[in-house]
Amino acid sequence: MIKPLKWLLVATLLQCIGVQAQELEAIQLYSQDELVMLIRENTHLQRVKADDCQLVLDIEARADIMQLPVYQFLYGDMLAYGVCVPRNIERGWDLMLQSASQGLPEGLEQVGRYYHIGRFVQPDIDNAIVYLREASALGNLKAQLRLAQILVNGDGSPQDFEQSYRWLHHAVTADTNVHQQITRLLAQLAKKMPARVVANAKRPVK
Repeated sequence: MIKPLKWLLVATLLQCIGVQAQELEAIQLYSQDELVMLIRENTHLQRVKADDCQLVLDIEARADIMQLPVYQFLYGDMLAYGVCVPRNIERGWDLMLQSASQGLPEGLEQVGRYYHIGRFVQPDIDNAIVYLREASALGNLKAQLRLAQILVNGDGSPQDFEQSYRWLHHAVTADTNVHQQITRLLAQLAKKMPARVVANAKRPVK
């Protein structure tokens, strides 16, 4: 009777180890594509918290050592808002700038947005336009919308009107509210340009 009992205990122990291993494997580091989608949906910080902050060291390594722009963006945001790490706005902002300098559209858009609204830095409309223009050229719709609104409000250069109109005219979205916003901005931009310039901006992008 002792031997069967021994094997039963061993089997139970192995089963417990297997369950624990499955629990550990359940939280895996995000792929870069997955992380980009989380950022676009603005759920990246919530996801890190939902994972009980277990991936902080891996995220930090990919941001600081591997210098992957999407992880620089994530870790910079975590530091700026104090999510799962002690708050460090200066370091967080530096990581966001590094992410933007590597051409990550989401990083460019966020830095431009923060310059526009004056979050973490003093408002700087000129810097905001520079970053938003770069993000817009890479297809970031949020940046295109914000840049167009800035132009409609009277800031920026009239030289940007046609390109801003072109980006929005050819934008694709399934969001009804965003579609309505695009329609409004296009109408406002059109009032600032000659009809021939508007017609040119509507031409198919080659």
